Amino acid sequence: MSENKDREVLLEKVREFERRTGHTVDSFPGDPNNTASILGEHRYLSEPMSAEAAKKQMFAKSRRHFLSIGATVFLGIVGWRSLSDETKDLLFKSKDRLLLKTFEFNEKVSQFFFRPTKLAPEFPPEQVTPIRTNGFEGLEQEIDINSWTLTVAGLAGRVDDLVLTMADIKKLPRTEMITEFKCIEGWSTIVHWAGVKFSDFAAVYNPKTTSGAPPDVAGKPEDLVPYVAMSTPDEKYYVGWDMPSVMHPQTLLAYEMNGEPLRPENGAPLRIASPTKYGIKQIKRLGRIEFTSERPKDFWAEYGYDWYSGH
Repeated sequence: MSENKDREVLLEKVREFERRTGHTVDSFPGDPNNTASILGEHRYLSEPMSAEAAKKQMFAKSRRHFLSIGATVFLGIVGWRSLSDETKDLLFKSKDRLLLKTFEFNEKVSQFFFRPTKLAPEFPPEQVTPIRTNGFEGLEQEIDINSWTLTVAGLAGRVDDLVLTMADIKKLPRTEMITEFKCIEGWSTIVHWAGVKFSDFAAVYNPKTTSGAPPDVAGKPEDLVPYVAMSTPDEKYYVGWDMPSVMHPQTLLAYEMNGEPLRPENGAPLRIASPTKYGIKQIKRLGRIEFTSERPKDFWAEYGYDWYSGH
């Protein structure tokens, strides 16, 4: 009903314009004041035809358009199938190499501008947003939080792994921050975290250095081995971090979220929290930390995501 009324109003407007100006559709192309003539439009007006004839002509044009698209798609499929497996592999590898080079370039740019003294914005408590849960890799199995332990490897002066409890973690200086958690999917939340600065943790337990000298002799973060590998207790989720990012003063071993102990779905009893990386790097339910000279494997990087994932 509304559509018919709109059509009647439009038709009446056209008639009013024709009465007022004397210009009509039929005056094209001889009338110099006709809109089409003024704009220099190239128009073709067919001979008068019935509505049925117009429908048939529109159907024929639509059919030809559809057939041309179909033919293009068909030729594309035939062309792809005609390529050898070696050529297809080469095309895929070229695409992967280009993507990898782009990631490497982005990483170098991010590292160039990274400053350990540059802090991410912090927010007042009233801006904290409701907890959002996302990502369950490595959390499938139930865990007894009371018997949870953290294994630490790659420490100076040790050939064996160190095993810590939650009580050991909580003996270290407590730090709180209210920062923005950013997901690589495009959403973000404001979270109130509490835990231990990773740098405080490292200062107590002494990671290996590239020179082999004790950390207190080397005295500089850049002398530490360049990477940290972290995984869940079941090793089904794992991430790799660069040392400058993990030693940033806003990177925490977090055990509280928005004023409460971590929930299992959010990484209880201990997880990484940091505004220097996207959420895919902020591993939940930590089970193992290893300081290493080799670039660690990373769960999502194996699926084509950026290994660095910093911002």
